[in-house]
Amino acid sequence: MKALEEKIAKEGQVFPGNVLKVSSFLNQQLDTAFLKEMGAEIVRLYGDSGVNKILTVEASGIAIALSAAFLMNVPVVFAKKGNSKNMTDEKYSAEVKSFTKGTVNTISVDREFLSSKDKILIVDDFLADGNALKGLLAIAKAANAEVVGAAIAIEKGFQGGGDELRKMGVRVESLAILDEMTDSTIKFRPQN
Repeated sequence: MKALEEKIAKEGQVFPGNVLKVSSFLNQQLDTAFLKEMGAEIVRLYGDSGVNKILTVEASGIAIALSAAFLMNVPVVFAKKGNSKNMTDEKYSAEVKSFTKGTVNTISVDREFLSSKDKILIVDDFLADGNALKGLLAIAKAANAEVVGAAIAIEKGFQGGGDELRKMGVRVESLAILDEMTDSTIKFRPQN
């Protein structure tokens, strides 16, 4: 998505340790008009795949998931991090290591929200090592739900998580893929 690449180049900030800050439009302040554009691109990619639910992880994945879900007219289910007093003991869980925070979290979804009747699209803001997606895939598998693919706003292609998931047979469509990121440059992978 050329518009996303341009927005990253203009507003993104590279921090040490391969961290890309896009807080001005995606991770803290939300550019709702631009989120709608990204949602429309996700619908273009997955609109004919029979999705009946979108699955993401809190917190930063929710905004982009909601933008796509609104246009697809399907609910968003998000995995909660850590223990929550408003969740039952009947839940699907997976361990996920956060690339940005360097912590390991248990993510969980109440069983009532996912089932074998669901065709799920996983949506998230970033894909680095692929740990969040692997956790969400494990939750979907535990629910016997069908995963049609994953839609990612920004993939750090140089970290290999997306390539590994694709080799596993997961359809991964990223709106922007970074091939290289240094303090002074961001290079994008050419997309069709």
